[in-house]
Amino acid sequence: MASDEGTVRVDSWIWSVRLTKTRSLAAAACRGGHVRVNGERVKPAYAVRSGDEVRLHHAGRERIVVVTRVVRKRVGAAVAAECFIDNSPPPPPREELVAVGQRDRGAGRPTKRERRDLERLRGR
Repeated sequence: MASDEGTVRVDSWIWSVRLTKTRSLAAAACRGGHVRVNGERVKPAYAVRSGDEVRLHHAGRERIVVVTRVVRKRVGAAVAAECFIDNSPPPPPREELVAVGQRDRGAGRPTKRERRDLERLRGR
């Protein structure tokens, strides 16, 4: 299931340790230039070793991880957490959603006054 020696493809490793949901997303990130290993852009077939620093820009944030263990197949979340050291900056705080006026279903189109109130609420 896991191997501590050798190398593995970077797209496969990123998927195996659950940094992306699918291997095809990991490969697309590599092709798009969103993956760097030790500071250089890499293709999906680049061989990753223990001790390499992998930077992945995915889902609006950058993940910076150091490879501690090379795995060839997808592993559980607990095992995946042991395969790298996460040096990523904390994720940005989530913006709270502003309550937008909701109309009752079947209430029809808003009146001119209701439309103005909605635009004022939305800040337009």
